[in-house]
Amino acid sequence: MNHPERVYELLLDYCDTNAIVDNVLIGLVWTLCQSSHGTGLAMSDSLATRTLPWSGDLIGKPLKDLAAWILQWQPHQASLAMAAINSCINNRPLPDSVALDNTSQNPNLAVFDYFLPQLQGKKVVVIGHYPNIEKYQDLMQLTILERQPTMNDLPDTACEFLFANADWIFLTASSIPNKTFPRLAELATHAKTVLMGATMPWLPQLHEFGIDYLAGIEIIDQNALYHTAAQGGGVRIFNNGLRYRVAQLTSQNSMTWLKQQISDCASERMRLNEEMDLWYANNRGRFPKYALLEQVSNRLSRLDTSYKLLWDNYGNV
Repeated sequence: MNHPERVYELLLDYCDTNAIVDNVLIGLVWTLCQSSHGTGLAMSDSLATRTLPWSGDLIGKPLKDLAAWILQWQPHQASLAMAAINSCINNRPLPDSVALDNTSQNPNLAVFDYFLPQLQGKKVVVIGHYPNIEKYQDLMQLTILERQPTMNDLPDTACEFLFANADWIFLTASSIPNKTFPRLAELATHAKTVLMGATMPWLPQLHEFGIDYLAGIEIIDQNALYHTAAQGGGVRIFNNGLRYRVAQLTSQNSMTWLKQQISDCASERMRLNEEMDLWYANNRGRFPKYALLEQVSNRLSRLDTSYKLLWDNYGNV
């Protein structure tokens, strides 16, 4: 089992940046964070609150300060941190992946439509109640787990009993900010596992947690996305501003993606090393970007370790 905090350490590796927060939106359903890197998205926490202590103070703050909140237990902090992290990580080149149709009647269910030929008759457990997901009930042995169960949902604690017999498991990426992801991923390792949703970070190392597929989003119209979310949009964001993409992690494509990330990170470290050499040739005192250089070096080391794990398991496939 990975240490529960490992996934959060990997996410924070991508926020070694001097970018500042340009805009924040905490909407009815979605939370957005915008910076020079782009727009990051996460599901807003459903816990009602009359006020938040930082309201009006976030614009202009370092993006990495908001990202650090991913380790906090206050749900609105964690959701905002996830959006901040996604504004960094999802701006990087995406892996080879399949773009899904966002013009259908239920574009929020495009991921299930994509996998449907493989799901027919199978035991499928879905974490999170996606609107209209009931339409698949007669096509598979479908069980839906939800933190706030409705209709025929089961509470999310049922995962301890049901995951063992599941053929396919679909995990909502909201499990990352709410801190249930490490345990859910551990329980799901034997099944085909898809991490999905607009909250999902395009993190190449997620294969280390037994995730077989990433089903995340590609933002195609930031302005439409922002205004839809600001006006209380839920599933309508899938018609207005983004679409799903699906990538298989346990494949040669994923290895290519990781190699590109390693190459980019190595180039970044080389540039910082050159800056450091120039600094020490002309100045006294510690290199001002030493902490950033250390963070980049740590990210490179973790990427390299992740690539080795993927190579050991799939390199000869």
